[in-house]
Amino acid sequence: MKSVFCIGLAFILSQFSFAQDHQLDYFLPTTVSYNSEIPKPSEVLGFVPGDWHASHDQVVQYMYALAEASPRISIENRGFTYEKRPLILLTVTSTNNHKQLDNIKSKRQVLIDNTLNNANFEELPIVVNQGFSVHGNEPSGVNSALILVYYLAAAEGEDIERLLDETIILLDPSFNPDGIQRFAHWTNSNRSLHVNPDPQDREFDETWPGGRTNHYWFDLNRDWLPVQLPESQARIATFYEWRPNVLTDHHEMGSNSTFFFQPGIQERTNPLTPQLNQDLTAKIGEFHAEALDSIGSLYYSKESFDDFYYGKGSTFPDINGSIGILFEQASSRGSAQETDNGILEFKFTIKNQFTTALSTLKAAVNLKPELLKLQDQFYYNAFKNAEKGYYIFGNENNPFLTEELAKVLQQHQIKLQHLASPVEVNGTKFTPETSLVIPKQQAQQRLVKAMFNSRTSFKDSIFYDVSAWDFKHAFGVDFEETKKLDLGNNFEGHQFYQPKLTDKSTYAYAIRWSDFNAPKLINKLQNNHLRLKVAKKPFSSGQDKFDYGTILLPVANQKLDAQEIYELVSKLSQTYKVKVSALNTGLTQGINLGSPNMAHLKQPKIALIVGEGISPYDAGEIWHLLDARLEIPVTKLDTKNFNRTDLSRYTHLILPSSYGNPVNAKGLKQIKTWVRSGGTLIGYRNSVKWLDRSKLIDLEFLNDSINAKNISYDERSSFYGAKQIGGAIFEAKIDQTHPINYGFNTQKIALFRNTELFVKANQLSFNNPIQYTKTPLLSGYINDENLDLLKESVPFQTSGFGRGQVIAFTDNTNFRAFWLGSMKLLMNSIYFSEEM
Repeated sequence: MKSVFCIGLAFILSQFSFAQDHQLDYFLPTTVSYNSEIPKPSEVLGFVPGDWHASHDQVVQYMYALAEASPRISIENRGFTYEKRPLILLTVTSTNNHKQLDNIKSKRQVLIDNTLNNANFEELPIVVNQGFSVHGNEPSGVNSALILVYYLAAAEGEDIERLLDETIILLDPSFNPDGIQRFAHWTNSNRSLHVNPDPQDREFDETWPGGRTNHYWFDLNRDWLPVQLPESQARIATFYEWRPNVLTDHHEMGSNSTFFFQPGIQERTNPLTPQLNQDLTAKIGEFHAEALDSIGSLYYSKESFDDFYYGKGSTFPDINGSIGILFEQASSRGSAQETDNGILEFKFTIKNQFTTALSTLKAAVNLKPELLKLQDQFYYNAFKNAEKGYYIFGNENNPFLTEELAKVLQQHQIKLQHLASPVEVNGTKFTPETSLVIPKQQAQQRLVKAMFNSRTSFKDSIFYDVSAWDFKHAFGVDFEETKKLDLGNNFEGHQFYQPKLTDKSTYAYAIRWSDFNAPKLINKLQNNHLRLKVAKKPFSSGQDKFDYGTILLPVANQKLDAQEIYELVSKLSQTYKVKVSALNTGLTQGINLGSPNMAHLKQPKIALIVGEGISPYDAGEIWHLLDARLEIPVTKLDTKNFNRTDLSRYTHLILPSSYGNPVNAKGLKQIKTWVRSGGTLIGYRNSVKWLDRSKLIDLEFLNDSINAKNISYDERSSFYGAKQIGGAIFEAKIDQTHPINYGFNTQKIALFRNTELFVKANQLSFNNPIQYTKTPLLSGYINDENLDLLKESVPFQTSGFGRGQVIAFTDNTNFRAFWLGSMKLLMNSIYFSEEM
């Protein structure tokens, strides 16, 4: 019986396998023969891509199977995501090229290092970096990668041999492993065995936060410049290791759309991008058009999207001598869905992505001389047109920010040098211990300009993403230009700043709050049950001066003895790069250490509202700051369970930007009771409107009165788009004596803003500790009417509510994990809320 059963089962599986294998022909060119020794996707996955959604672990499994079976493929793991999924990369090329990859890299480096035009690159292979599904719920990309790699491994004939001989393909099957895994689980677990294309089916309605983002709910397609996340760091390292000539970025868009490929809207191209780049992008587009015509797919180009922000995958290559290509495929969002264009099947979306992946390779081979020439000319002109002189940056009171900015610059292969001696440039003092220098004459000089460029005039007023991202403002560093400097050695990546080891004290220690990691150190001390105080006024001891917000650690009457405290403080100071000073007397100048202006510092217990109605981006940025950066626990409270939450466990409740009413009437009543009892509620961006409507805080909003005059129906979207602040940088003056500004050592701060919320300043000036200046625009786009409203308005307000406090921020102080210059505002609102 057993043998009969096994024979029968084998027969059934063989028939199933045959049926599935036959479906693979739907994607593949039929004029090509395929090596039977190369495993098909169905032989490893158990299904043909398109029938089900491949999870990331299945993708990895198949890629390793292909690498083992084919000499054309090598595979490497470049690290792990936050959820510990491997960040794999396949290198696909001819066996001959595989034998000399290091030699090819060395020869290609001449294109970047060469200071003479027209380097000899005729024999070099073209390098194409193909990346898929940076947004996890845009799965046609990653599933098409399964088909593509099979084709590259199994196809036979002269055409594929020529392709592999003339190209090196760096294939990243999943830019976002955690997001892909999340989405595949959702759609597969809600897919009917008999596919139901009804758009209202649960399959097409992901639960919050959806699969678009990574573990901390970041949009990974905005992190190519900031490089703050492990997925980005891996792909940027690959990019600079090879400097690919073409990089593709496969996305999805609305289900009722068709297919888009670049170029985008020409008026929205960054002016630092060479015209030759756009010309070649258009030439490559002709190959896509021909390929899509051959399978009857509708498509368009030049009518959507832009090439302005260099932090996207399709635009980042443009400032690095390469071509970035964006593909946007109408999304089935599941197995099949009814759309304006008929029933859109998942397998069809995969076919379009696979088709354009092949047309990219065909274009690269045919345009190889021009693409290599673009790269050669790009870097030749970079050297030729570079100005003489230097940029210098630093932050004497928060040198960790200097170091963090240096980490980003080094990942982008930007040359840095030490400063040999202290210098004053344009009235700003820089020291060798806390500053670094960027020589203007270097291969990456255009990228340097792009990262530190402040632009306030534009050809177009509509932006797909932010209009400004100036890194000197983002990192809160002093930044100046100069022609001459006394330079030291090259900065090779070691950590250049280390605070002086504190002396031992039997009396007290003063902890500098201006240091970025001070909250991390404070949390560790409080975890050890040590009592802390915060200075509400400045003081000095001998030659040492201590500003508002200095944290005091008394030695006496603590859980640990003097030696244990010294060892702990010394270790944390050196580990987190926070300056700590030993104090041996309480008789200090200014306030004394036992002063009433030394307030008790409670350890916060923080909760973060997440779930439906909350912006996952904003929530993720806050979660990441507290958890990943500062190692401070934060409890995530889901809106769907909020009414059953015991808020008495928490001292602080953070409400990220929300839509509509983030909680119901019962939840609002619960929040009000909690705040009246002494809790602190912190609201961000759109949630500020809800705080005002709910009578938790009284704000007066300023609104424009612009009417659409002489605007045609066809121009209506541009009219509304021009009123939006997609992302720009503005200057505000700050009152350093107010607890919200403790730790800032300047009278002004640069804030990132992407809302049209304008709050009128309070009549009492001391209630406006952060206020936009009369000329606030530092960089980016804002229309004149909104700029008038923004002038001298306030991005921050706070008000007592019973025994508690309500704090409102109209702006994003934690933008995309790299706006480090303003992140201290959130920490101040947590640690010093009782003093506001």
